[in-house]
Amino acid sequence: MTGERSWAEDALGLLLRRVEETYGQVGDRFPLYADPDSGVWTSTGRGSWTGGFWAGLLWLRARHTGGEPDRSAAAAATARLAPWVDADTATRGLILWYGTALAADDDVVAAALRERAAKAVLAGWDPVLGVVPWGAALGGPRLRARADGVPGLVPLLTAAGPQGRAAAAAHLHRHLDLCLDGDGGGRPHPAWRWAEPRRGRAPDADSVPEADPVSGWVPEADPAPGWARGESWLLLAVADGLLHVGGRRPGDVLPNGRLEGDPQDAPQGAPHGGAPLSADPPSAGPPSTGPRSAAPSSAAPPSAAPPQAAPLHAAHEAPWLTGRLAESAERLLLQGEFLDGPLVPPAEAGEPEGPVDTSAAAVAAVALLKLARVPGAGWAEACADRAEAVLRRLVEVHLTRPGGGGRPAGMLLDGCYDKGTGTAIGHELVWGDFFLALGLSGLLGRVDLTRT
Repeated sequence: MTGERSWAEDALGLLLRRVEETYGQVGDRFPLYADPDSGVWTSTGRGSWTGGFWAGLLWLRARHTGGEPDRSAAAAATARLAPWVDADTATRGLILWYGTALAADDDVVAAALRERAAKAVLAGWDPVLGVVPWGAALGGPRLRARADGVPGLVPLLTAAGPQGRAAAAAHLHRHLDLCLDGDGGGRPHPAWRWAEPRRGRAPDADSVPEADPVSGWVPEADPAPGWARGESWLLLAVADGLLHVGGRRPGDVLPNGRLEGDPQDAPQGAPHGGAPLSADPPSAGPPSTGPRSAAPSSAAPPSAAPPQAAPLHAAHEAPWLTGRLAESAERLLLQGEFLDGPLVPPAEAGEPEGPVDTSAAAVAAVALLKLARVPGAGWAEACADRAEAVLRRLVEVHLTRPGGGGRPAGMLLDGCYDKGTGTAIGHELVWGDFFLALGLSGLLGRVDLTRT
């Protein structure tokens, strides 16, 4: 290809050749992060929360080559995500949306897996809290709401029909209520925990007495406001909300069986307004060999509903309108400095001299490209220009090239897996590779980002 975007074509080719090399390394396992000098991957047996990104990369390679062996490899990786369908985790959006959304249109197995996953996630939606809880599969309290539990889950839920679409809107808007309206010191607060005790049960030992008496949610200290990847996840979720959900329509059937417009709807919790990164779902097989593997909680989701949480806005304020999502997008663009901050942000905004996170930049680039495709959006040109600038910076500064001192070409370096624990800082991360490849594919018109 010639022209002003030949750099993007060349970079995509490098990334997809790296996928082929990675496949030769990991076989039927799932890559997690790679050493920046040797390119050797740390992998996990069942994929963890990142498994869908590996399947997605394989599907991007299959689209690029058109080869049947590549398609078979992608289909096999997607099929291996099936154990996550019933796992108690909101990261099923990351796993099962991105693991199926790029599959070939005639791949009935991927389509069936996506449909099963959408219905399973819908069954886990809590009509009082207004979210699909973070869950217990990755360890820690299950009644949590986190920024990384929203992307992917929004479009995945819409695959469950009108009820799924309503639950997707509820889940997204509740997280916006918390992350944007909480005391985040000027930046979104990415993590919250439900602290109000349930009826008939003693309060959790770690209940926080300062819990908001209206909503029942309390902010968590880790991850803190300024977590770059959390801000990018939230922007991606809002972009998907605008493209896949928009405003709830009169006549939509809600997960509690009511119709939109029913005056009894609002009190049922419909909002008006770095996880443990390598845990695997419950399995009779051997545990993941990835780092910081957390044993899944043996506690099933509680059968008793929590006390009714008061909505954060009154019903007549019409929070479901697309305008609310547009306003949230504008706030995130401003608070996260997505249009005027560093092209590749520090992993933590409070430490501007600390390590950067190229994976956060890659996620943000895809979110910006999606926002540029929202019909009638005044920010479209600015988002499109910024997304291309981010992608070009990642390619020119952080992507390895042939002849790079023995390490493989096509590695997106300088990702930050978990700064707090010192895990894989400055490494290649599988989700960083995925979002860079997806962003370049969207930029080149190879993938319809309004559908992925």
